[in-house]
Amino acid sequence: MNVVSLVGRPNTGKSALFNRIAKKRVAIVFDQPGVTRDRVTREVEMLGRRVMLVDTGGIAFDRRVTRDPLDDETRAQAAVAVEDSAVCVVVVDAREGVTPLDAEVIARVRESGVPCMIAANKCDLETDDANAAEFERFGLPVLAVSAEHGRGVAALLERVVAHLPPAEEDASAARALRVAIVGRPNAGKSSYVNRLLNAPRVIVSEIPGTTRDAVEIPFAIGSGPEARRYMLVDTAGMKPHTKMSKTSVDNFSLFRSEQAIEEADVVLIVMESALGPTMQDKRIAGKVLEANKACVVLMNKWDLAQEQGMDEKEAASAMRQMLPFLNFAPIVFCSNKSGYNIRRTIDAIDAAAASASMRLPTGMLNRTLEIAAKKTLSPMFKGRRLKIYYALQVSTNPQTIRIFVNDPKLVTPAYMSYLEKAIRARFGLEGAPLRIFLKARPRGEKQS
Repeated sequence: MNVVSLVGRPNTGKSALFNRIAKKRVAIVFDQPGVTRDRVTREVEMLGRRVMLVDTGGIAFDRRVTRDPLDDETRAQAAVAVEDSAVCVVVVDAREGVTPLDAEVIARVRESGVPCMIAANKCDLETDDANAAEFERFGLPVLAVSAEHGRGVAALLERVVAHLPPAEEDASAARALRVAIVGRPNAGKSSYVNRLLNAPRVIVSEIPGTTRDAVEIPFAIGSGPEARRYMLVDTAGMKPHTKMSKTSVDNFSLFRSEQAIEEADVVLIVMESALGPTMQDKRIAGKVLEANKACVVLMNKWDLAQEQGMDEKEAASAMRQMLPFLNFAPIVFCSNKSGYNIRRTIDAIDAAAASASMRLPTGMLNRTLEIAAKKTLSPMFKGRRLKIYYALQVSTNPQTIRIFVNDPKLVTPAYMSYLEKAIRARFGLEGAPLRIFLKARPRGEKQS
């Protein structure tokens, strides 16, 4: 897929333009230099062409511009985005006119040899277009746009598409599996992504809050029709509400992390092995459970836990006791530093996705419940015993089963748990949440 990247100095409106083109609020927009750090990507359609749109952090060659200790890393990410691009759009602020930093960014982009153009942003009115003309001195196409109001964006897209190489669409390409990677700050989410891809795709630092946006990274194993395709979504560390700062950036980051969970097919919950699940880890796991998402628990930094004499079997048992509501989720102990079990995490993700989309044969499902009912008597209340008539799988992702009974009020939580265990024992469903609803048998329906 062709890559179209948006680059420029800080605070020219790159993220606002990115969101306008994507037709969705993907990148964090805030009037503060250095908010965007990583490459934020989104697959979009431009006049019938599928492209990967990339938003980059503001390029500053002087740290005093953003006062961000990660300026060097941000600039490196932007440079890689330019190298990968089929077309590069340099976003400038038409109101402020040409600045020395604009000139330097444009010069660096032109040196790359990538086809490029200038989007003179903040031309909200026709009278502002005269400001855009100042950038024509660089000898590149200049288009006056307003990311805030959408003015001139259609013309920009036409120019971008005209510079794209011939389409080479892969009609056999399967939809990518969306995998959201969530956890507390500094749990190792970004390091995991970089280790998996064997490349510095996202910025890693010991500074809490390094990742701000939800960063989407396409990833594939194999090629052609048989390739396994993924969209990894690296999210900002989710802080406890009591420790949340009052800044809008933190609030936006939390919102994007929660949104990533809602949009995911599988959620990878990253925790620290030596530390074990903290209260915040449990809250995050609770959000995943509320969203009814397939999930895998990744216990990171296992090399440090081993130095403390920890054993995988004992650690897994302790985890199950501390997180009983996630008993269905596989636990993978791994180390980003050594690479231990990194490949196994992908196998666990695949298994969870398969479990969440599995079709349960109606006959086999009902036979499973029939055997379970014979092994353990159903609850009785005031002389009436719960009777199970039949069951149906009504949906997948999440797995949802409706069981028709004589009276749903007769069931107890313990018996519901028993039925769930019986179904899981028969069909597996590792990593997939299971919702069971009881419904009274319609009147007049023949009892089986």
